[in-house]
Amino acid sequence: MTAALPNVRPEADQEIVDIADYVLNDRLDSTLACDTARNCLIDTLGCGLEALSYPACTKLMGPIVPGTVVPHGARVPGTQFQLDPVQAAFNIGTMIRWLDFNDTWLAAEWGHPSDNLGGILATADWLSRNAVAAGKPPLTMRAVLGAMIKAHEIQGCIALENSFNKVGLDHVVLVKVASTAVVAQMLGLTRDEIINAVSLAWVDGQSLRTYRHAPNTGSRKSWAAGDATSRAVRLALMARTGEMGYPSALTARTWGFYDASFGGKPFRFQRPYGSYVMENVLFKISYPAEFHSQTAVECAMQLHEQLRTLGRRADEIRRITIRTHEACIRIIDKAGPLANPADRDHCVQYMVAVPLLFGRLTAADYEDDVARDPRIDALREKIVCVEDPQFTRDYHDPEKRSIANALRVEFTDGSALDEVVCEYPIGHKRRRAYGIPLLEAKFRTNLARRFPRKQQDAILAVSLDQARLEAMPVHEYVDLYVI
Repeated sequence: MTAALPNVRPEADQEIVDIADYVLNDRLDSTLACDTARNCLIDTLGCGLEALSYPACTKLMGPIVPGTVVPHGARVPGTQFQLDPVQAAFNIGTMIRWLDFNDTWLAAEWGHPSDNLGGILATADWLSRNAVAAGKPPLTMRAVLGAMIKAHEIQGCIALENSFNKVGLDHVVLVKVASTAVVAQMLGLTRDEIINAVSLAWVDGQSLRTYRHAPNTGSRKSWAAGDATSRAVRLALMARTGEMGYPSALTARTWGFYDASFGGKPFRFQRPYGSYVMENVLFKISYPAEFHSQTAVECAMQLHEQLRTLGRRADEIRRITIRTHEACIRIIDKAGPLANPADRDHCVQYMVAVPLLFGRLTAADYEDDVARDPRIDALREKIVCVEDPQFTRDYHDPEKRSIANALRVEFTDGSALDEVVCEYPIGHKRRRAYGIPLLEAKFRTNLARRFPRKQQDAILAVSLDQARLEAMPVHEYVDLYVI
């Protein structure tokens, strides 16, 4: 007979306490982190604006009940929607993630820390508008940048040593936890209430990764982060009412997260919370492609030019070898039919074949009208991935954090092109000086998709000026993006 578990209310798990104490710390003493957060903000909003061109995204947006407008509610950039903060967080989070073009963090677990902006911006905008309506000072964009730094740090530091994908869970669990913590702080919750809120996020049911992998890859991967960050806002608001928490949500025997969902293993941590993640985050600047393929796409673009210069055709290729790291093989090495755009942008063979053939890779290249070109699948069948153990080690090395890929093309006549190697993508910290002007150009392009010139100029004037942006009330900044 099994002994009964003791019914003594424990102290809160240290992992949860550490998160609460971190978000309550107001220090933002890293100039690099603050400047990177501003670049992250504009890039993330730009990705959302581009996604508004896709009906598959916009059909999910707006209020739950059509026609609903919330007085002093949060606005959704690029639209006319004004919603409650929970639904606004879903809208913003979904448009941010739809095209897989926002920032990335790679470690034992991977993910996209700017997904948290959905909950952060919606909450900050709602709070700011209601403060002004009550005759109180609004929140400033400095609060948004600070919350972004902390959300990045929580998600990224947990991800460094802890793989959720290996137990079948999706990385958006970390979006939910990080967004819950920073939103709770923005709402003015006490330390105990923040602990309660974060515990609710861990107790919550967590998404399975099956919608990211064959044979079930589908569009949920494009709104899963919006779902997670909006759920975080809801949980934080519940905690604000005094809703109780669950102190041993992680460590409770049998029923806690560790035993029920993480194979009984406690989290491991490489470093304390600070600003490391924002300072080292990876930007997707050139290609809307799953990040483990970014350097492979860069290599393919170089090879496209070589093929064009030499006058060689794709049908002369016998084999293409991608020398890569283990995570790339585990996530995006995929053969067989690809059912939809979500399937294609998680297939490294597809993401290499398109630039080799056409010298480009855009969000539109994942759509059916491009994918039905028979040359793409013919070339995919000739591409094989092999792991390079050194690439895998460098991927996990905290001093390198490389995402290396190498491509070699062999022809049917027995000749071959020299292997092309790329270790660090354009959005990597090691290539930041080169990448930021391109990131700003990407933002300008995305603004032009949605706004007239005068409105573009007004957004740029604030967004590219660190001091001016930080001082601006949140609702005034968001209003710049209203259609």
